[in-house]
Amino acid sequence: MAYATQADLLKALPELELIRLTDDDGAGSIDTDKVAEALDSAADEINVWIGGRVKLPLTATVPVLLNLNRDLAVYNLYSRVSTEVPETWRERRKDALKLLEKINDGKVSLGAQPPPAPPASTGYDGGIQTQVRTQIFSETELDKF
Repeated sequence: MAYATQADLLKALPELELIRLTDDDGAGSIDTDKVAEALDSAADEINVWIGGRVKLPLTATVPVLLNLNRDLAVYNLYSRVSTEVPETWRERRKDALKLLEKINDGKVSLGAQPPPAPPASTGYDGGIQTQVRTQIFSETELDKF
């Protein structure tokens, strides 16, 4: 599920530019399916980065994720129609990925939800395990031999 909408993209791009990026058929309008695909793809990329830090799907709206989703989606739309993505959007994507990396590393918190609880301990820490058996023969018994 995307964190941003087509309306959010229109706040960052002029409508004519969004039409240019999505209108492969020449209909003269925004192709909402292509916009949704770009937003969903960007949201999937975000979820890969934050999935280890927060429980997905998020139940609260996190404004920073809306911005990241928008920036990554616009980059996706530009790269879909051209190999030349404008410098502004390349930088925004680079900044978005840096922030996602910091979130993933725990250096930045989304403040949305606590991280998922670690798995229950099994008592095994990866070291060597031994088991002591109950002694069958006492030293007195062994001295008889």
